[in-house]
Amino acid sequence: MNKSIAIIAGEPNSISSEIIFKSWKLRKKYYHKNFFIIGNIRTLNLQKKKLKYHINIKKINRNFKTNDLNGAELPVYDIPYNQKRAFEKISSKSNKYIFRCFNEALKFFKEKKILGFVNCPVSKESLFKNKHKGVTEFLSQKVGKKNNEVMLIYNKKLSVSPVTTHIPLRQVNKKINQHKIVKKVIIINNFYKKFFNKKPNFAILGLNPHNFSPSKKSEEIEIINKAVKNLIKLKIKAKGPISPDTSFMTFDKYKFDVIIGMYHDQVLTPFKALFNFNAINITLGLPYIRTSPDHGTAENIIGRQIANPKSLIESIKFFNFVK
Repeated sequence: MNKSIAIIAGEPNSISSEIIFKSWKLRKKYYHKNFFIIGNIRTLNLQKKKLKYHINIKKINRNFKTNDLNGAELPVYDIPYNQKRAFEKISSKSNKYIFRCFNEALKFFKEKKILGFVNCPVSKESLFKNKHKGVTEFLSQKVGKKNNEVMLIYNKKLSVSPVTTHIPLRQVNKKINQHKIVKKVIIINNFYKKFFNKKPNFAILGLNPHNFSPSKKSEEIEIINKAVKNLIKLKIKAKGPISPDTSFMTFDKYKFDVIIGMYHDQVLTPFKALFNFNAINITLGLPYIRTSPDHGTAENIIGRQIANPKSLIESIKFFNFVK
């Protein structure tokens, strides 16, 4: 298999091109793998000019060779798309283009031309409407792995994973169960063993404030505690239910590698407060590695040349571990 990776350009009306250009300039410092962009060359050239980046872009074809990705020119596999100005407002106009970029990345993987791919930010609300909760769920369905996907927000000091992802808070207690918790932890545990040769230490959070509910059949008693006992029987290092309000204060003390939350913002909000852009989103449970920056399209700073490329850099750097 070719040892290169693809980067999907993402939403054209976002900070994606800016962080791509900044990451490309730092390629010799950080990356062990060659990469190329799947996106529209004309739009990238317009954005390059608007952002005042002096980068030459070259077109590559499906049968590219490793040498085609070397050199000073940014290699791009061109996807048709017609945008007149460098940046416009996010709308449904770009949806077909973005979906085609994802489809081409999947084709490259099936043809064994890439190890996996990184996707730059997209607007989930505009792109998926009500069809998918997010990119994680969209990709798992594309490869027939629905309900096997795991969202891992990774940092070498601490990672987090929500059992439920992009659903309303009122639905969370109905969507968590022992099987789902155990299954996701096993997938993460295997991932750590494969890529880092490490048995991770898991903190499994409760659902209710202080793990307290007036009901004798609380989620902590009926679901989470039983899931933790099952994990321990499987010789997985796990503790819980841990009180959510103190978990991020004590993770270092108890040497937790991964905190498992019951819902998205339970773990994502404190995690981002701690690590800011020094984190990446990794989708586990797929036949390939997919990473992405752990932030959105940042419409408020498009074209201002202040976008932080750190999360994209870390997303690309992760492939240094992939063989």
